[in-house]
Amino acid sequence: MSALPPRRPKQLSLGPLEAEILEILWELGSATVKEIHDRILSDPDRELAYASVTTVLRRLGEKGWLSCDRQDRAYQWRPLVSRKEAQMLQAHDQLQRFLAIGNPDVVAAFADELDRASVEKLDAIAQRLKAARQAREEQ
Repeated sequence: MSALPPRRPKQLSLGPLEAEILEILWELGSATVKEIHDRILSDPDRELAYASVTTVLRRLGEKGWLSCDRQDRAYQWRPLVSRKEAQMLQAHDQLQRFLAIGNPDVVAAFADELDRASVEKLDAIAQRLKAARQAREEQ
């Protein structure tokens, strides 16, 4: 069973433009502001100032999603967290917030609405958890 990623952004929530830019960077691996701006403007129905892209990149860096390296005269931005790691972190965060409700009736009502496939997935997860905990205890 894979653990949560060791690197965790300071803030997991993302605005729509932040998420879009992060998706572009996951596709490209790394990019300059110009490359990201050009990619967004490749949609003829979009308008976005170059400065807005710069601002969002800086904000993503402050949140812990990106790092920036200077290469020649341009800054190269790259993600610090992979798409898969981000999905794991966001799912974990959502689950923690759901469980923080603390009301067993709410959780039970939610569980009662699950379809058969979801219940089977939860059973598989429970089995993996049990096996992982058992393996840790035997060490």
